[in-house]
Amino acid sequence: MEFIESQRTMLEVCVDSVESGMEACQGGADRIELCGNLIIGGTTPELSLFRILKRETDIPINVMIRPRYGDFCYTEYEFEIMKQSIQDFINAGAGGFVFGILEPDGCLDVARMNELKDMIGNRRMTLHRCIDMCRDMEQALEDAIATGFDTILTSGGRNQCTDGMEELKRLHTLADGRIDIMAGSGVDADVIPLIHQGTGITSFHMSGKIVADSQMKYRKRDVSMGIGAMDEYKIIRTDRSAVARAKRGVTDSSRITA
Repeated sequence: MEFIESQRTMLEVCVDSVESGMEACQGGADRIELCGNLIIGGTTPELSLFRILKRETDIPINVMIRPRYGDFCYTEYEFEIMKQSIQDFINAGAGGFVFGILEPDGCLDVARMNELKDMIGNRRMTLHRCIDMCRDMEQALEDAIATGFDTILTSGGRNQCTDGMEELKRLHTLADGRIDIMAGSGVDADVIPLIHQGTGITSFHMSGKIVADSQMKYRKRDVSMGIGAMDEYKIIRTDRSAVARAKRGVTDSSRITA
């Protein structure tokens, strides 16, 4: 039985620290999505974080542009912040961006996204999971293509990509090679072959996170610095072994019998 590579594959790992980015790189990730505050879904990272990670790794980095957590309908001030952030990261050498904006009616805000596209030029652009919150994913697909995005990150409109497989397959078919459909949310080494077999998708987005213990020895348990339900002394980090297992799954899933 002979195996051949059927099409291009991609394993992107989202990280919010230098340590996680280095783990992703050493685990075999093809690309990093850099953000801040993954615990709340990811926001625009610190410029210094990007600069240090770019110095320490040698794979492409796409920068998340999201001025706050929550929905994707932004005020004029928030949009101004997004534009300034993009310019700052371009000046720092960023090669790609991840963003998305919705209108109050649930459609993509094409006018504003085109304005960002004009700034970004020919750098990489991923439409993030705001598409999973929109009212018409097929129309959003066409709008994303027309705007110039090269990738759409989506879970198929569900919380987990395994639950959105029917929509993922439909989007992948409708895209017909015009844009890359990347499956995300709940992706790991076990999920990758299921998604590939069920949809034909060969691009995947994951965090590969584990919960690590803080270096702190003295621990004051009766004071919280943030969300009360969270343990102040647990740190979420990407694990290179989880990335490596996923990378093998992506590679194996891209092969077909000939």
